[in-house]
Amino acid sequence: MTAGTTTNSAGDQDPMQSWWESVSKARSRILSLSSIVSSTSSFCLSSLADSDRPALSLLSSPEAYSLLSTSLSCPSSGSGSDPLCHWLYDTYLSSDSHLRLIVLSFLPLVSSIYLSRVHSNDTSLIPSLSGFEAVILAIYTAEAKSRAGKALLVHIPDLSQPSLYHTPRHKAPIRDSKSAGIGILSPPLEPQIAVKSTKRASIIGTAFECYYKHISHMPTWSKLEFCKSTAVWAGQDCYCQSKLDFEGIVDIDDFVDKVGNLGIIEQNGKTDMEVKGVRIPLPWELLQPVLRILGHCLLGPLNSQDVKDMASVAVKCLYARASHDLIPQAIIGTRSLIQLDKRERAAAKATAAAAANASSNANTPSKAKKPEILLVSK
Repeated sequence: MTAGTTTNSAGDQDPMQSWWESVSKARSRILSLSSIVSSTSSFCLSSLADSDRPALSLLSSPEAYSLLSTSLSCPSSGSGSDPLCHWLYDTYLSSDSHLRLIVLSFLPLVSSIYLSRVHSNDTSLIPSLSGFEAVILAIYTAEAKSRAGKALLVHIPDLSQPSLYHTPRHKAPIRDSKSAGIGILSPPLEPQIAVKSTKRASIIGTAFECYYKHISHMPTWSKLEFCKSTAVWAGQDCYCQSKLDFEGIVDIDDFVDKVGNLGIIEQNGKTDMEVKGVRIPLPWELLQPVLRILGHCLLGPLNSQDVKDMASVAVKCLYARASHDLIPQAIIGTRSLIQLDKRERAAAKATAAAAANASSNANTPSKAKKPEILLVSK
């Protein structure tokens, strides 16, 4: 009896002990971060450590994002001696899932700055980027370890077999399940010890796949940063997204001619999106996870309207870029997202109009009915 009671009490203490260890670890990491990033007069980074959930408080704090974004955007950032990169690397290696989410939330910003410097025209003045590469490699290595050397597969339905939702006229022969169509979404990942130029797109694309797995936990500012960066990677100064026909192009020759007649122009002055980045190569291993993330940002029901609007701009920029480069997969994917976005906006507009009409009808006073007069014969 006593032994059973002792066991139960010990089991009851385990969740509390685990919670306290997680809180203590998060507070320690935040205090360490506050010694690296200088706070402002209006916001103190160390104050987040006093929260009951310090890791989530840091994740959802726009003031903390502003401070870290400023530090990461410094010209000298990203080197092997950068203390902020060391903090991101060590934090992601921790076993706490909430601390890992913090590092993942900064992946769009880190990738944007890293890729813009790698593909910059003047690379002579760029310092070493081994700090950024270490953070990206840490995310890649964790994702490769979780897959255990297996590829990500997608099962393609066999259209020759009857569907579950109808009764076929003729009974089709049952085929072996091994012969069913299987597509490779992502090949098995190889261990990497450095970000080589030939593997750069694959490594960053894998890191974005890890970001996509946890995208429901990502704050709004992280999704906005990703959409803005994607628009710049596609070529922000291309005006094709406003000139191409999104309703549908019948003749492929006319489509190619239309794309060829549109050029890349330079815009003088500032643009609406002040983001850090340059136009970069977009191979499919990088573009595929980017489209999946944009699909969530565009169609996720819990996303803010700012995220949806920025994702819509990014998808149109990618569609214009894919049209220039003639990438069939990207053209199909971006056009599909554009059509889905148009339907969502049309449905939302119709719903708002119906609600407005219903409200106006309810507020409109109705005419009083005349009393009915019944004639009774005597």
